[in-house]
Amino acid sequence: MSRHPNAPKTAMVLAAGLGTRMRPLTDDRPKALVEVGGRALIDHVLDRLVEAGVEKAVVNVHWFADRLEEHLSRRKDVEIVISDERAELLETGGGLKKARALLGEDPVWVANIDSVWIDDPGRNGVLELAEYWEPAQMDAFLLLAPLDRSLGYDGEGDFMRGFDFHLTFRSPGYPASPYMGVHITKPQIVDDQPEGPFSLSRIWRRLADESRLFGHIMSGDWMHVGDPVSRDEAEAKLRGVG
Repeated sequence: MSRHPNAPKTAMVLAAGLGTRMRPLTDDRPKALVEVGGRALIDHVLDRLVEAGVEKAVVNVHWFADRLEEHLSRRKDVEIVISDERAELLETGGGLKKARALLGEDPVWVANIDSVWIDDPGRNGVLELAEYWEPAQMDAFLLLAPLDRSLGYDGEGDFMRGFDFHLTFRSPGYPASPYMGVHITKPQIVDDQPEGPFSLSRIWRRLADESRLFGHIMSGDWMHVGDPVSRDEAEAKLRGVG
């Protein structure tokens, strides 16, 4: 699958977390630099974004920020711009708000750094998200994982998806799919939000009520790398396929 003309050229990579659950692996480094399969988590994500056509990645930093900045300076395949959160952790929404001026006005990718995934042969979930992205109808378009193919995730799923890609938040007792950490959004969704820490899920709930929140379920295996055990599980999974 080739790059789609709808694919954003700019990405926001959320890498400022403390990685508390990942200790002791984060005692001397940010979670973004924990390695899985011989590659740092942030590089797994950046590799996928570059493959999708990203030319500029805005990365927020906090914990061991200097070390992460030094690591990112070695990448020559994408322009890296730092959004400095050394003074205060701002969560997902607050991080996007702080970086707003760096992102421009066009739709952007937003990606967590704690996901690794294996697409089924002939499929590419990230590029499919770009292919189906319809900015006239959508304000945010989330990539979801099939619950039965998720590793390192112990929840019951986050969203229920209608036949037309519309998302609603999970209702108890109904099957749901987890958000796997990558989405396309209009950066303007944070413009009316106050400065400071807040979660994007607050905005997503409003968008769901307005029928402006959409999702696509990837075809493949998703690994949520949130602690040392899930990191080892992901490592074993990657070895098993390659």
